[in-house]
Amino acid sequence: MNTLPIILASTSFYRQELLHRIQLPFQAVAPTCDETPIAGEEPDATAIRLAEAKARSLQNDYPAALIIGSDQVAFCDGVAYGKPKTLKKATEMLRALSDKTLTFYTAVVLLNTATGKIYRHIDTTFVSLRPLRRSVISQYLKREPDALRCAGAAKSEGLGMTLIRQIDSTDPNALIGLPMLRLMDFLIAEKVKL
Repeated sequence: MNTLPIILASTSFYRQELLHRIQLPFQAVAPTCDETPIAGEEPDATAIRLAEAKARSLQNDYPAALIIGSDQVAFCDGVAYGKPKTLKKATEMLRALSDKTLTFYTAVVLLNTATGKIYRHIDTTFVSLRPLRRSVISQYLKREPDALRCAGAAKSEGLGMTLIRQIDSTDPNALIGLPMLRLMDFLIAEKVKL
């Protein structure tokens, strides 16, 4: 049985909440890596690169641990959509995404810093939005302030579900920010008692 401490390389409330669900003790630590996109990089490659960079950024501080890194990139019509952070940007995003389908690439890695073993996975989720009138967007953003911290501004686990027509995914947790089903496979492979 593996008794190495589990470190989540994230301060995201949403990722921590997902990890709490499996009732394993873990520590959430802010990663220290450059998250600048690379011109021309495919969105799935960006997500997996950043997830691994987050995990590896903590390996010197935790030389005997299981470190989880995750990252998500939303993509539609050749454009990457990150967290809007401002009301103006969120409004622009939702107008641009009205009646379209976003592809969310959510990567997870598990790095065993004691052995150097690393597991990688990218989950793909398709989110189709309804046609959105300006008044609907405005009301949604007034009532869902967390939308400013969600890629694409549509918070699926909140009022964002009123904007969404359909979600296609193999893991509903991935859209929230952490592909838990594949992470379970990684933890089992590392002989963590679940």
